[in-house]
Amino acid sequence: MTLSPRFSLTVGLLATLCLAAIIHILVVLSIPKNVQHSAYDNASAYGADRQFNLLPDVRPGQEALPDLDPAMKHAVCRFRLSDGPVLFDASIPVSFWSIGLFNAAGETVYSLNNRTAGADRLSMLVLTTEQLSILRENPPENLEDLIVIETRDMSGFALLRAFVPHPSEAADVDTALKRATCGGIN
Repeated sequence: MTLSPRFSLTVGLLATLCLAAIIHILVVLSIPKNVQHSAYDNASAYGADRQFNLLPDVRPGQEALPDLDPAMKHAVCRFRLSDGPVLFDASIPVSFWSIGLFNAAGETVYSLNNRTAGADRLSMLVLTTEQLSILRENPPENLEDLIVIETRDMSGFALLRAFVPHPSEAADVDTALKRATCGGIN
């Protein structure tokens, strides 16, 4: 019994397609294991933890972190809550600023801007539930004025963004971002 060339070609084509699909699935599943750096890891290249570090201006193909807006200036602060709660404080004199709080995997934990905060000044405290319980026993004087964010994530980073309305104001925005603080409670 001989097989027709058309049948052999069809079987060969199906086998090739099945093998290609298996290889594709294996490659897609292996990507998370082969990615060397996360945004959390990349943020460490710009300065010390627990302080805002100004990121370079956004240029195509040279972004410090993914998805940064070229109309904004950016500062990043890495932190570990095992070192204690983190107090974020900034006064940025522009029409729009925002802060994004991310866990070490790069997932958004919290986001806030000057319009939703209802204030020109950023005053935000990030801590664990256990740290908040301890803090309530002996609260700081300004606890009522702070936006308090409880999280289960022990490490993460904050990305502070400020709109630059005109290139002549870029230096002032840089100065405001450099003055922003990201540290412990006094």
